[in-house]
Amino acid sequence: MPIRHCIVHLIDKKPDGTPAVLHARDSELSSSQAMENLLADLNESYNAKQGKAWGLFHEESGAYPFSGWLKQYLDGEKDFTAFSRQAVEQLQKLMEESNLATGGHVLLAHYQQGMTDYLAIALLHHSEGVTVTEALDVAPAKHLDLGQLHLAARINISEWQNNKQSKQYISFIKGKNGKKVSDYFRDFIGCQEGVDAPSETRTLLKAFSDFVESEDLPEEQARAKTDTLVDYATSQAKIGEPITLDELSGLIDEDRPRAFFDHIRNKDYGMAPEFPADKRTLSQFRRFTGRAEGLSISFESHLLGSAIEYDEARDMLIIRQLPTQLKDQLKRRKG
Repeated sequence: MPIRHCIVHLIDKKPDGTPAVLHARDSELSSSQAMENLLADLNESYNAKQGKAWGLFHEESGAYPFSGWLKQYLDGEKDFTAFSRQAVEQLQKLMEESNLATGGHVLLAHYQQGMTDYLAIALLHHSEGVTVTEALDVAPAKHLDLGQLHLAARINISEWQNNKQSKQYISFIKGKNGKKVSDYFRDFIGCQEGVDAPSETRTLLKAFSDFVESEDLPEEQARAKTDTLVDYATSQAKIGEPITLDELSGLIDEDRPRAFFDHIRNKDYGMAPEFPADKRTLSQFRRFTGRAEGLSISFESHLLGSAIEYDEARDMLIIRQLPTQLKDQLKRRKG
């Protein structure tokens, strides 16, 4: 991926209320293989991170100045080093106000992936390790621990500039359990949540279940289409790209590539054409299947505990909200 500009600053701050000290770099980092490797590893770690949120900038203001500085840089009014210095000084200020915040190396990288420009911002920390030297001695060694990535954001610059209606051009790692110390980093970016990825993913899975039922598909076909959906959505999440309903529809039914898309549009589920997948929600969407002595049962795992209950002691399945077609057949038989 071509790296346009990249720089690292250091904020020295302990989580004890002491002042944060900024050690700012005065020039950009030169392009190198090490830099390429670092950014590739950062992207891989970031994409694998669960619990991310997607959103958009707050309107530029004194409380949220970052988007204005980014625009000035992109418009050529200031260079990348000046922009990064202004940004990291704001981060230092917010760190001091958040007493429990811990400092670290602040990486800002403007890079291109395909035809899309991104700005990555991450707070990086070192871990202590060991190495074997050329003299075959064992010596202590520090390394950047990208596995412990807790504060990071990625801005899709191309989306922000070219799609004024978008509400998902920023992704950021979201703190768990409500408000916590990491909120200062989100405020530093000036980001508000615009897309609820778990909710959108749940709506997609509901739409897919309705589609499979309406098509009255044989079990093997239904399972294959379920696997196609989960595999596609999971692979998109892995590379940090959104689910595209049009593309997904073509994968689900190659003979009728618009069938699933038209089902979603006609039923008015209210989904955006593109949205990020939530991996935790996807992981719960698999099928339980059993067949024996003229009985065939299959259902999606997320229904267990709601529409379907398993009574292990009595060796029973209790099924609520039976499919309409099945109910009609049972009624006719009873009559």
